[in-house]
Amino acid sequence: MTCRPEEFLINTLAGLLDDVSVRHVAVGAASPIPGAAALLTQTRTGGRLRVSIIHGEANNPFTDGGRELFDAAGQGRIDAFFLGGVQIDGHANINLVGTGPYPDTTRRFPGSFGSAHMYFVVPKVILFRPEHTRRVLVEAVDFISAPGTSAAGVYRPGGPKALVTERCLMSFDADRGRFCLQSIHPGHSLEEILDNTGFDFDIPDTVPVTAEPTTGDLALLRNGIAPEIAKTYPAFSAKVFGLTSAA
Repeated sequence: MTCRPEEFLINTLAGLLDDVSVRHVAVGAASPIPGAAALLTQTRTGGRLRVSIIHGEANNPFTDGGRELFDAAGQGRIDAFFLGGVQIDGHANINLVGTGPYPDTTRRFPGSFGSAHMYFVVPKVILFRPEHTRRVLVEAVDFISAPGTSAAGVYRPGGPKALVTERCLMSFDADRGRFCLQSIHPGHSLEEILDNTGFDFDIPDTVPVTAEPTTGDLALLRNGIAPEIAKTYPAFSAKVFGLTSAA
């Protein structure tokens, strides 16, 4: 089976959730790829993983929106979460506010919402930004919506563990405040990643190629996950999987 780019990213994100320490993953609004990844992991693990998608009604257990989500995270009841950013820098700081010197931003975005709270309290935060360019992966963000690391003595049970883009997978070492390249996606190269990344990162002597989804995983994704994620993101499922309506 030919793997679509979205399917590849879904499978890559799902692999980061396949950990017995992750019992409950929450997915924010407007996140069809992370949402599909969470549902794929849930199915592959026989339902061990609890999935809460904070968008629409399907797979959304919360009745009080963001406040209930933040309460659950603060109480330690969410083990993994996804965050993105208009900009992400080498210290895993994210910017969701705007570009240009604050407050005179040249372009304004919706804002930080609860990103700083989730970044501090959720043990495994996965950064996901499909676009891998120097416009996004910058040396220093223009505005820190949520810091990647904290000073010594700051109570912080949560933080970033990985970054997934269209080109590669990186891990993050909070003690050193640096990313490390873990694998390169098929069809891309180290030189390409270096050219399109605005910050320094560690590179191991040998960098593997990111695993592609198996035929079984693709069948599961297309036949089982696609109809389920269509209940929340019908336009996404129509575009990627060709579904004309939610199941």
